[in-house]
Amino acid sequence: MPELPDILAYTEALERHVGGQVLQALRVRSPFLVRSVAPPVAEFVGRRVTGIDRLGKRIVLAFAGDWFLVIHLMIAGRLRWRPPGGKVPGRGALAVCEFERGWLFFTEAGTRKRASLTAVDGRAALRALDRGGLEPLDATRDEFVARLRAENHTLKRSLTDPRLFSGIGNAYSDEILHRARLSPLQTTARLSDEEADRLREATRSVLTWWIAHLRQEVGEGFPETVTAFRDEMQVHGRFGLPCPVCAAPVQRIRYADNETNYCARCQTEGRLLADRALSRLLKGDWPKSIDELE
Repeated sequence: MPELPDILAYTEALERHVGGQVLQALRVRSPFLVRSVAPPVAEFVGRRVTGIDRLGKRIVLAFAGDWFLVIHLMIAGRLRWRPPGGKVPGRGALAVCEFERGWLFFTEAGTRKRASLTAVDGRAALRALDRGGLEPLDATRDEFVARLRAENHTLKRSLTDPRLFSGIGNAYSDEILHRARLSPLQTTARLSDEEADRLREATRSVLTWWIAHLRQEVGEGFPETVTAFRDEMQVHGRFGLPCPVCAAPVQRIRYADNETNYCARCQTEGRLLADRALSRLLKGDWPKSIDELE
């Protein structure tokens, strides 16, 4: 799922490409996409784009009259920009917004249809979509730590909870915890002040680095390679590959549709965290440390 750095890459590109333009046509190709009834999306045609914003992991296109189109890409949704009349990007196009300078395609890979488009009338209705997460790059030290300790969860869950922190998901939480040298399963109740400060600094440095990196990658163009798996990442999506800090093989915990990646040597003092499925299968044969694994 695109997270804060990726969403910012989209919003900044959209500001360059569609800011101030009039929506000339809006064609919805999937009946599963639109998650609202009023106002009708067809009535956005003829309105001018007055701004682009981010709401957590959502992209907000503001139109004249305080109307908004809110895009939630979920896991497989992506945006594509093409010249006017450009070729539809594959069979996964859910909708197309036509502007004078180009066409914006909303695509989704796969068949699960999780991505959504919500039409909103008024700022109060827009605020109702906000999950309330703290903006990690704007928060003071005290605000960050207070939000972190507001509920007792694992660090992984706290960082990815949209009610606690805005815009952080599975990929960047792995990178943040690796940078902070903290276990994804450590609980917030047992976090020392020094560890909390380390986590805040890691959050800021990881997100800031990736925002700058994606800005340089996109330049004045449009993001075409938004993905949760990048070669520059330290641990996320790198199971079995060497940690760039200590060279130990990156480990993982698998659950549902996601997995958590971590370095046992850097983050858990060499201990292997139990994978719910595999450790139950292996039972007594499950290795307890990275040294046993090697």
